[in-house]
Amino acid sequence: MQEEPIDPFNGDPADPAAGLDDVTDEAENDPLTESERQDVLEDLSDLEIYQALLSPTGIRGLVIECEDCHEPHYFDWDLLRGNLRHLLSSGRPRVHEPAYDPDPDHYVTWEYARGYADGVHDTLAEGTDDD
Repeated sequence: MQEEPIDPFNGDPADPAAGLDDVTDEAENDPLTESERQDVLEDLSDLEIYQALLSPTGIRGLVIECEDCHEPHYFDWDLLRGNLRHLLSSGRPRVHEPAYDPDPDHYVTWEYARGYADGVHDTLAEGTDDD
C-alpha cells in the first residue's frame, strides 16, 4: 500500500512544479552584485519611510505588478520587508503567490508611495524656507 498520494503530474513534461527542485549550486551561491545589493538596501530604507507615512492613512502595503504572471501582487509591509531581507541573504527572490482576496483600496504602488513621500518632504522643506 502506498503511503503518499500519487503525483498526478508524474512524468508530465508540463509539470508546474518541475523546476522547483532544480536549483543548481551555481544559482544557489550566486550573490547579488554590489549594485543590486545597494538597490535592495535602498528599497528597505524607502519601505520604512513609506510605511511610517502611509500606515496612518489606512494603507496596508504595496501592490507590485508581477513580471512573471502579469497579475498585481499585494504585499503588506512586513511581508515585503521579509522578502527584501530574504533577497539580501540568499540572492534570490522568494516564491510568491497572490494574496487572498486583498482590498486594492488599501495598497499603493511603489511609484505612488515614492511620490507621496516626495510630496511630504517638499511640503516640509517649504515650511522651513518660510521661517
